[in-house]
Amino acid sequence: MRVLLLYPEFPVTFWSFKHALKFIRKKASLPPLGLLTVASMLPSLWEKRLVDTNVRALTDQDLAWADVVFVSAMIAQRQSAHELIGRCRAAGKTIVAGGPLFIAEHGQFPAVDHFVLNEAEVTLPEFLGDFERGSARRVYASSEFPDIRRTPAPMWELADLRRYASMSLQFSRGCPFDCEFCNITAMFGHRPRTKTAAQIIAELDGLHRAGWRGQVFFVDDNFIGNKRYLREELLPALIAWQKGRRRFAFFTEASINLADDPELMRLMVEAGFDTVFIGIETPADAGLAECNKRQNAGRDMIADVKRMQRAGLQVQGGFIVGFDSDTPTIFQRQVEFIQKSGIVTAMVGMLNAIPETKLYDRLKREGRLLGQMTGDNADGTTNFIPRMDVEKLREGYKEIMRRIYAPGPYYKRVRTFLREYRAPKVSFTLNWRYLMAFAHSSVRLGVFGSERFHYWGLLAWTFFRRPAHFQLAVTLAIYGHHFRKTFEAMGV
Repeated sequence: MRVLLLYPEFPVTFWSFKHALKFIRKKASLPPLGLLTVASMLPSLWEKRLVDTNVRALTDQDLAWADVVFVSAMIAQRQSAHELIGRCRAAGKTIVAGGPLFIAEHGQFPAVDHFVLNEAEVTLPEFLGDFERGSARRVYASSEFPDIRRTPAPMWELADLRRYASMSLQFSRGCPFDCEFCNITAMFGHRPRTKTAAQIIAELDGLHRAGWRGQVFFVDDNFIGNKRYLREELLPALIAWQKGRRRFAFFTEASINLADDPELMRLMVEAGFDTVFIGIETPADAGLAECNKRQNAGRDMIADVKRMQRAGLQVQGGFIVGFDSDTPTIFQRQVEFIQKSGIVTAMVGMLNAIPETKLYDRLKREGRLLGQMTGDNADGTTNFIPRMDVEKLREGYKEIMRRIYAPGPYYKRVRTFLREYRAPKVSFTLNWRYLMAFAHSSVRLGVFGSERFHYWGLLAWTFFRRPAHFQLAVTLAIYGHHFRKTFEAMGV
């Protein structure tokens, strides 16, 4: 059996970094971790080929080679998924689909032969058994949460690692919190399940053998869900693994209560973590209460952010407008919070209702749903009727984005962050990718860009005031270019 593992293209979004990737001649931020892991679960005698259309096109030769096509996708990849599935159907291929898009919308894809939904550790073996007997059903689903200590390592050898800016791996699934708008607990449960430290080290060894020496994203939705295991097992193992080799830089996602644990932050930084994404959502107490974001309530979140920055963790943040309790003052409050906190990478989105969430169910009961969400939580759209006038909400959202990503406020926010940030103690190495990015940005941003005075001002300030952060300053300048180009294309 010859299996084509097919990953649809992402549109240009906040997190695609497509405008930034051009500076380092990379095609995509991350490889399709789910498909690479599924590949390891397929029979060893099956031939496997990965086509990630974010890094190369699907060819007729690929389709002619394949006996069966496995497709996985996020909601933001919906349009590309429809197009690719149409090509596969026209070529007469058997199509198997799984992943978040199909969990939410498998009824919208009549051309797919089989859906293997939820966690593949449970549903894939049953499908494979039926498939080999010629009796496979159309839908395989389960509410069971498997033990991921048995999950195999991804098949990195299927991916052309040179095309990606970062690699990814997963340590845990599940989150102890219960935010109304989030579908993580619906998919993965409240009790965090973890891989063993030995599994993670084996995955890193695999990446290292494959030649990878760049960033690695721990894709956990809440990396600190099991603090005890982190402190006692995983982080000490990562610290030991990093010794004697050029250190990998890790980044991940966590809840804001990380700021309450100086020892955990110290261990994370020593292990190689330098960036963490935090769901801030809103500075308004009423909004936090409404969405059950209890872990954020009653806190000085700006002080929390600065504690993490001083510990050596760059904080990226998620923000939301469009809660029922929001008033027109929320737009100014969001801007002030983002600027004061020094959260350079601030993803602000209008609230959307994801299927299978408590928010979705509530809005459905209230008759306020409008249809499908786009899956791009920073494109200025929503899929329900908000309490605030929708045009006022949309214009307020656009005003936030115009203000925080205009060159002046953006570069000011970079300096606010760099004043607080304690650079990790790692040896600074000049590599070709950094030199290329610096050279390209010096021309594109420093000569032709509308931000050229801000760009050179930041680099001069950093060189004299925070020289250890110079490479990071260049990177953040390039990020700003991507964010501005992305929002300009959306008419912001």
